[in-house]
Amino acid sequence: MRKPRVIRMVFALSLGCFVMVIFYFNSSLKPASEAVGEGSSRQKSRRSPLQTLYDGDQVESAVQAIHQGRRELLEEACRSYTRKRRVLIPEDLKHIIVDDQHGLLYCYVPKVACTNWKRVLMVLTGVAGSNTDPLAIPANEAHIPGNLRTLSEYSTSQINQRLRSYLKFVFVREPFERLVSAYRNKFTRSYNTAFHKRYGTKIVQRHRPDPQPEALERGNDVSFEEFVYYLVDPATQREEPFNEHWERVHSLCHPCLIHYDVVGKYETLEQDSRYVLQLAGVEDQVSFPASSKSTRTTGDMAAQFFHNISPFYQKKLYNLYRMDFLLFNYSVPAYLKFR
Repeated sequence: MRKPRVIRMVFALSLGCFVMVIFYFNSSLKPASEAVGEGSSRQKSRRSPLQTLYDGDQVESAVQAIHQGRRELLEEACRSYTRKRRVLIPEDLKHIIVDDQHGLLYCYVPKVACTNWKRVLMVLTGVAGSNTDPLAIPANEAHIPGNLRTLSEYSTSQINQRLRSYLKFVFVREPFERLVSAYRNKFTRSYNTAFHKRYGTKIVQRHRPDPQPEALERGNDVSFEEFVYYLVDPATQREEPFNEHWERVHSLCHPCLIHYDVVGKYETLEQDSRYVLQLAGVEDQVSFPASSKSTRTTGDMAAQFFHNISPFYQKKLYNLYRMDFLLFNYSVPAYLKFR
C-alpha cells in the first residue's frame, strides 16, 4: 500500500515542479517579447544612419554614387597595397569618436576640419547643453579630452557591436596640403609656444647647422625644409610616434581594418558634411559650419612650400605619405620634381 502512495506523491511533486517551470518561462519570456516589440517600434519610427545609407532612398542618387565609388576605390586599394591583416587593439580606436544617440562613429583627422566636426558632435551628444550653434563653442573646448567618448573606452563586445551597426565616417585631405597646413599652424604662429618648445627646439638642434642659442631655446623659427628633414629622419619615429597633426591618416584611422561607410573629403567638405548629417537625420537640428577659405592651405600654396625642397627629399617625403595618396585616390602633385 505504501508504494502506490509514494508513487502518487512523487508524481504530484514532479507535476508541480513542471507547472512551476512552465510558469517561470512564460513570465520571463513575456517581458522579453515586449522589449523586442518596443525596440522594433522604435526602429520603425527612426531608422539608423547605416540603414538610411544602404536603403538609399533618403538622399540624392548622385551623391550616393560618389560615396559608393569612394568606398570601392578604398577597398580595392586596401586589397592591392596591404598584405597583412591584424586584429584591432584599443590603441587603434583612440581617434574614433562615438555618438551613441545617433549611431555615429567619426574618426577625426587633425587639419581636416576636425574642430568643427567635434563641435557638431558636442551639439548632437548634448555635451554643449542647450547650445545648437557649433561655432558658439570655443575651439579649445572642442579638444578637451573627455568631452566626447572614444571607441577605445568601450568593452570588446561594445566595440564590435558599434562597429557592426553604427555609421562610420572619416574626412581626408590631399596629404601634402594637410602637411603644409599643419606646418603653418604649428610652427609659424607665435601663439603655438608649446609646439615650438616640444618639437621646434628638437628640429633646430638636429637639422640646423650652427643654430643660434635663442633658436635652440625657443624653437620658434623652424623652416619648412627643416620640418621635412625631421619627418623623413628614421630616428624621429624610432623615438616616438608622429604627432597626430602630421601622422598619416591610415595610421590614425586604419581604413583597411575598419570599413568606413562614408569617406568625406576636405575638397568637398560642405557637400560631404551635409550628406553625413542627412544620413543621421539631423540636418534640421544642426548645420556644419562654413569654413574660412581666406586662410585655407591650397595646392598652389603647398607648391610654394615645396619649391625649395630637393627632389631627393620630395621623394622620401612622398614615400612616407604614399599610402594616404593611394588609399584615398589622390594623384602625385604636379609640382613635385622627382618624377
